[in-house]
Amino acid sequence: MSVTDRCDMRCRYCMAENMVFEPRSALLTLEEQADLARQLVVRGVTRIRLTGGEPLVRRGVTQLARSIGQMLGNGLDELTMTTNGARLAEFSDDLWDAGIRRINVSLDTRDPDRFTHITRLGRLSDVLAGLAAAKKRGFSIKINMVALKSLNEDEIGDMLSWCCDEGFDLSLIETMPLGETGEDRRENFLPLTEVRQTLDQHFDLRPSQHRTGGPSRYMEVQGTNTRLGFISPLTQNFCDSCNRIRISATGQLYMCLGHEDHVDFRAALRSEDPGALGAALDLAMGRKPERHNFDLGQAATQRHMNVTGG
Repeated sequence: MSVTDRCDMRCRYCMAENMVFEPRSALLTLEEQADLARQLVVRGVTRIRLTGGEPLVRRGVTQLARSIGQMLGNGLDELTMTTNGARLAEFSDDLWDAGIRRINVSLDTRDPDRFTHITRLGRLSDVLAGLAAAKKRGFSIKINMVALKSLNEDEIGDMLSWCCDEGFDLSLIETMPLGETGEDRRENFLPLTEVRQTLDQHFDLRPSQHRTGGPSRYMEVQGTNTRLGFISPLTQNFCDSCNRIRISATGQLYMCLGHEDHVDFRAALRSEDPGALGAALDLAMGRKPERHNFDLGQAATQRHMNVTGG
């Protein structure tokens, strides 16, 4: 569930410079998002992730987390968040109190200069401080790293070693062709099949049965408590096991990251018809595609990742 339509780090691989954001009046209110979450749980949804853009820039997001967190143990099994970590130090206590126990942090590099280059606005020190605060508070932490040829491929082994030392999990992600960026993604595409071969030379990786409800296929890093996940939409399609739906901050439900097709939940939420939301959800589930349309040569959708989250 995307709770904001923008991010305070403008990643050159997610967003175009001239991207136009939705007006705030088009966003679902926090009350509407909480109500939507409640109705989804009644319909059988057991896991909810708050994402973005960057969820921690949305005013009142901890209030939303508390509202949703009240359903934990009453139909909801888990509430998690994906964040860039820049404001995590500020919000760690509030998120813990809301019932969140697992956090994903997007971090493509631990080199300060590269970090600023990739994010354009970000400061690595803020993210590291956020991770330290979240670790101290007791969160289970997973780092999400997009593998980028010629940009961070030389850091992947070091990132895994660091995660092992810190007690974090790591998911490696192939770049996805979402939204026009003005750049040829093929130049920086790094197949995770190649990455796996390189890591096997330095780490003892064993298959894991661990699942989080997402697309990662995990390996255990022997001798550590770290799991290594591979999200490979292009070299190892995972669509046959995907049960995720994504709801934007404007209330549009997307059945697949790689398709434009969506169902308008905002209209259903604001309808006077009490059955409108259920009908919209039934419609969406009947239209969930068998697989994505990713092709590195062209954007699969006009949406950028920050619209629906990962």
